[in-house]
Amino acid sequence: MTQDQIYSRILEILSDTFDVDASRVTRNSQLGADLDIDSIDAVDLIVQLKPMIGSNLRPEAFKSVRTVGDVVEVVHSMMHATA
Repeated sequence: MTQDQIYSRILEILSDTFDVDASRVTRNSQLGADLDIDSIDAVDLIVQLKPMIGSNLRPEAFKSVRTVGDVVEVVHSMMHATA
């Protein structure tokens, strides 16, 4: 899966689950400041991304995530990690 496909999936989750207007979202959007995604919402986001990541999911890797682009990069690296 490409980073663009991951980004599209994240947009879908943000829109469907958190009622975030997808037109407001860019890769530079801050999860908290721009999109009102708090820590509880972030956990929900990770849970919904888990099927894409599978057994390579490392929740601690999300601690430094601040932007949508950060989420894309972390998910992409986990998906391509050697199992």
